[in-house]
Amino acid sequence: MTSRVPFYLSILLLVVAGITLSVLRHQSYGVPWTPGETRQVWDIEARVEFNAQQQPVKASLAIPETQTGYTRINRSASSPGYGISYTQTEAGSRAEWSIREASGAQIIYYRTQFLVDPQAKVHYAAPTGGIIPPTFDGPSEAAAKALIERANQRSADDVTFTRELIKTLNDGDSQNAALLLSKMNKVEAINKLLSYAQIHNKVVGVIELEDGRRRQSIQHMNQVWSGTDWVLYNPESASPEVQANLLVWDESNVSLLDLVGGQNSQVHFSMIAQEVSPKQATMEKVEADNLLNLSIHSLPLEEQSMFKTIMLIPIGALIVVFLRVIVGLKTSGTFMPVLIAVAFVQTQLVTGIVGFLLIVGTGLVIRSYLSKLNLLLVARISAVIITVIMIISVFTVVAFKIGLTEGLSITFFPMIILSWTIERMSILWEEEGAKEVALQGGGSLLTAVLVYLAMTNPYIQHLTFNFIGLQLIVLAGILLLGTYTGYRLTELRRFKPLAED
Repeated sequence: MTSRVPFYLSILLLVVAGITLSVLRHQSYGVPWTPGETRQVWDIEARVEFNAQQQPVKASLAIPETQTGYTRINRSASSPGYGISYTQTEAGSRAEWSIREASGAQIIYYRTQFLVDPQAKVHYAAPTGGIIPPTFDGPSEAAAKALIERANQRSADDVTFTRELIKTLNDGDSQNAALLLSKMNKVEAINKLLSYAQIHNKVVGVIELEDGRRRQSIQHMNQVWSGTDWVLYNPESASPEVQANLLVWDESNVSLLDLVGGQNSQVHFSMIAQEVSPKQATMEKVEADNLLNLSIHSLPLEEQSMFKTIMLIPIGALIVVFLRVIVGLKTSGTFMPVLIAVAFVQTQLVTGIVGFLLIVGTGLVIRSYLSKLNLLLVARISAVIITVIMIISVFTVVAFKIGLTEGLSITFFPMIILSWTIERMSILWEEEGAKEVALQGGGSLLTAVLVYLAMTNPYIQHLTFNFIGLQLIVLAGILLLGTYTGYRLTELRRFKPLAED
């Protein structure tokens, strides 16, 4: 007896592969699990204003890149007469404008788009090098040591140390905190105290995303190295900032804007939010992250439309296998109901059912006449095919003439399949009688309706089109159903008298 272990291992492998591909598709490409979801894209514009002094001008602006929770998908600059380049320095990315000579008021723009992307994760390298401790005057140094000692006693690591330090600075009753804050702001005080305590930290520029906001200034906050990542702290709050609407714009820890040849510079930010479809968001993320796109979305639209229907056929096959193997429902042909259901998708359900009954019914009448002619099988099938084409043509013309435009879609029915269905039902009528024809015909129609309902379900359409790994799971289910050799549900009625006894 052949061992079933390799077979079941293959089933398990198919299921695991299907789930893995689907999860990777969701996490790496950001494809949502459910239809109808939209993704948010922030369009942010930095406006740089300054006065040029009739000499060469060089302006360097810190710009953001992809970060945790946000994927940068586009960037551009508007600066008539200026040269523009994007550079990567040790302190981060910067946009640099230059011009040989400029005078008077100058305005340059930098525009970027960020996709709100929960899957976006950035892995930072651990900071290297020693920390140069800042200098304080006598009273300030004593106050700094007292604050550090208090925070150190109440903390377990660098992150909790920062939390306790900010708590103390916001404590209105602390004289040491008041002394330091009388000489510097909270961001500077936290930066100096952390550096004095030999904790890696930096000051970053943050903007708060608010739809329709104009002329927003950058906010300065503190970031602390936790050992694996940079943790953002608001100097006014003792808890890490995890708000979804905060975007770190300047990570340089140096300056937001460097300007040579100008003065009185200002940088303001304006922003607007827009909702995009998951498909557009996925394509933009693939392009932004240089991912290899092997999905159906990479095909031309015409082919995408075709595959959107093709990818539903395995679902129909799974339903047919379940109804025939487990339920025991009789159908005319194995997968004829699936093809009829595909036609129903094009014609709509009521129109499709009416058209199916008219074509098959009329075809059976004509086929009964052909059987009296004792034709060969090939000639008889060919005659039935031509007859089906004529029936569809007549019904389409009549529907159009009487104003039933829905009847025009009857041409989507698979003519060859219908011809073979009529042939099989005719032979079945002669051999088994009208009752068996009604059972198989009704079973086929019921199965086609159930498959149609599955194919038109928006969740199934979304999953099959966007997660090709699910086809492996469907295949595993069909193979598993193929091993069932027990009683069908419809056969249990034979044992009903035994249950009554």
